[in-house]
Amino acid sequence: MNNMIDDGVQEDSTLAPTPARPAAPEPPEPPRLEVRPLEASFSFRHQAYAALKQAITAMNIYAHKGEIRLDERQLSQDLGVSRTPIREAMTLLEQEGLVRTAPRKGVFVVRKTKAEILEMITVWAALESMAARLITRNATDEEIAALRRMFATFEDNQVQAKIDEYSETNIRFHSEILRMSRCELLNKVAENLFIHMRAIRMRTISEKDRARRSIIDHMHIIEALEARDTELAERLVRQHTLDLAAHVEQNVHDLD
Repeated sequence: MNNMIDDGVQEDSTLAPTPARPAAPEPPEPPRLEVRPLEASFSFRHQAYAALKQAITAMNIYAHKGEIRLDERQLSQDLGVSRTPIREAMTLLEQEGLVRTAPRKGVFVVRKTKAEILEMITVWAALESMAARLITRNATDEEIAALRRMFATFEDNQVQAKIDEYSETNIRFHSEILRMSRCELLNKVAENLFIHMRAIRMRTISEKDRARRSIIDHMHIIEALEARDTELAERLVRQHTLDLAAHVEQNVHDLD
């Protein structure tokens, strides 16, 4: 018989095809460096170096799980220069440990492992706590008062609603602690650590109520600096940074 199979059951020729599975969502695009065209100058290499270093410093390099590849051709277009100064700038950045070259793959922004970040935070705690100690001896009353004014818009510790604004203020606070130490060598040692410290602070500030606790810590630090209490200021700054290390140890797992 027509349209019959061996067991005597008629085939249903009207069966609909199996629907295709929905496509998996595309992963988010990795971030791009935000740079502006360079001004005409004989020193494009140094301008490109400065522009790329500033852009890497400003980038939250740990917000995205994927590696951040620097597209030489795209950067050449964005900066409005040939590829030669871009390559020369990348060589300088690689010497500073900010980027790395992978053969046949390209140039990538360096991202530290969790163990490396914890080590950097420990070193930062030593540098910044010494900076706090020097502030109590070297900074003016007006400079210390400026630290308090930074947080004037964050009343009653309600910082979560302004988390992006607070994150930038938090970074600026720690930069000022270093600057106000008036120790040039201390600042120089901290310079390349700052890129990773800034990024890990930006990533973690909104987690586990850290923003609220952070502003309380900052107020206590400022009070100790205002009182010129050298030992207390040094201890509070060191503990504040070591608390960040503890948070990273317990809560950041994708950098293992």
